[in-house]
Amino acid sequence: MIGQLRGQILRKSPQEVVLDVAGVGYRVLIPVSTFYRLGEAGANVDLRVHTHVREDALSLYGFLSESEQALFERLIDVAGVGPKLALNILSGIEAPELVAALREADVVRLTRIPGVGKKTAERLVLELREKMAALAGAGDAAPAAAPGGMKQDLLSALVHLGYSRPEAVKGAERALREDAEGRFEDLLRRSLRELSRL
Repeated sequence: MIGQLRGQILRKSPQEVVLDVAGVGYRVLIPVSTFYRLGEAGANVDLRVHTHVREDALSLYGFLSESEQALFERLIDVAGVGPKLALNILSGIEAPELVAALREADVVRLTRIPGVGKKTAERLVLELREKMAALAGAGDAAPAAAPGGMKQDLLSALVHLGYSRPEAVKGAERALREDAEGRFEDLLRRSLRELSRL
């Protein structure tokens, strides 16, 4: 099993990065929070990796922080939560906020994450609430994304999270209207909040 990769970024998008490791390009699926802490193409990076094996596929999931990897691995232990949904959850809510929502049994907050219905949110709380004490300080602050292209970055992330292009445009524009200079993760959270009201 692959547990860590160190290599050069060949290309990246909000939910995946391709790393050149000794001449081999590894496609690694990542949450949006990791995407924004990665450097640009050509930069070197160390990723913690969770290897997921199925009959028909071998997928790599990468994280810059130990806490995000730990959260991901706890999430996929929950019945009905696969790696894709776990990645979606980590992309739709910052790690410390997710830990708080689980500890406080905030089902309403969890159901605002695209792809998480009431039953899934209740199951997450039931199975993970007690395990969150160890992860209370989870997550690392992400540096702000470059201001140029922020709207495109938001649109890309929202579409990857399952919103239609018109919905993504509405959410991103409302968030940028309220805080044009904000950090990407704050703007994404604001966009998701706006979209949950539509």
